[in-house]
Amino acid sequence: MGDVAMTVPVLRALIQQHPELKLTVVSRPFFKPFFDGIPNVHFFAVDLQKRHKGFFGLLRLYSDLKKLDIDAVADLHNVLRSKVVRSLFALSGKKVAFTDKGRAEKKALTSLTNKVFKPLKPMVERHVETFKKLGFSFDLNHPNFPPKAVLSDEILKITENKNQNWVGIAPFAQYEGKVYPLDLMQKVIDELAKNNSNKIFLFGGGNEEIKQLNQLQNNHSNVIVLAGKLKLKQELDVISSLDVMLSMDSGNAHLAAMLGVKVITLWGDTHPFAGFSPFNQPLENCITADREKYPLLPTSIYGNKKVEGYEEAMRTILVESIVKKINFILNH
Repeated sequence: MGDVAMTVPVLRALIQQHPELKLTVVSRPFFKPFFDGIPNVHFFAVDLQKRHKGFFGLLRLYSDLKKLDIDAVADLHNVLRSKVVRSLFALSGKKVAFTDKGRAEKKALTSLTNKVFKPLKPMVERHVETFKKLGFSFDLNHPNFPPKAVLSDEILKITENKNQNWVGIAPFAQYEGKVYPLDLMQKVIDELAKNNSNKIFLFGGGNEEIKQLNQLQNNHSNVIVLAGKLKLKQELDVISSLDVMLSMDSGNAHLAAMLGVKVITLWGDTHPFAGFSPFNQPLENCITADREKYPLLPTSIYGNKKVEGYEEAMRTILVESIVKKINFILNH
């Protein structure tokens, strides 16, 4: 989800600086709301369950896309499926380019021996380079974001009208190494909830996460669990109205960033130097685990590798520092 969300500000900037272009975004149907409202963008939903499943499905996908009279292909995903499709376009004489994900540099950054600890090129900049290979120069220096969403009556039944600071918290991530310990997150929520000027919205998905979010809500009247109550498009509308989002290194951070919301991210086994920090957010909004105590960090790009003795690394991120950062943003 985060990978797809990171392409949104790039495509916005591309269209803004090249309004003559028409773009076809090819992705899973779930992600269509991400691209709503971007001028000149047509969304093509891939059917990976039936029509476009397997190798012959990719041939059908190529055939379906060819009918759209595409002039060039930018492969922003650079995985096996997209490589097959872009190769077919290249064989037919179309110009193609793909995003170099810097895998060797990332391997050096996360290596447990001979680590090369330095900031890598952000993924959004790598995507810009992909379009430059196709002849479209542009930059991300003056991003434009969609206007704040008008919340529907259905959403307002849950959120009520906005007359407080709206703080979003997304406490989960795909891998455990990226999740702030829930006992500490409880303290963050309790502390923020003490201030009646704040209303806190908890984001997540799936029955197990909803159960945990209900516990984190802890009977605070100004803490609302949104998980399981809204569709994706509705959640995006709420996110666009937030004053700040607190997230792990996860998709929710990128959803908020693509909508122009201020984002604070927490980093355990992973690190913003890998190039996945949320778009247009200052580095000081990325709060990382203590590298003096845990010098091998980051140990992973995606948080899926466990290193013995590093299970408690995220506990070095203090509750007070998170609350202080949120309050600073709310007060400025």
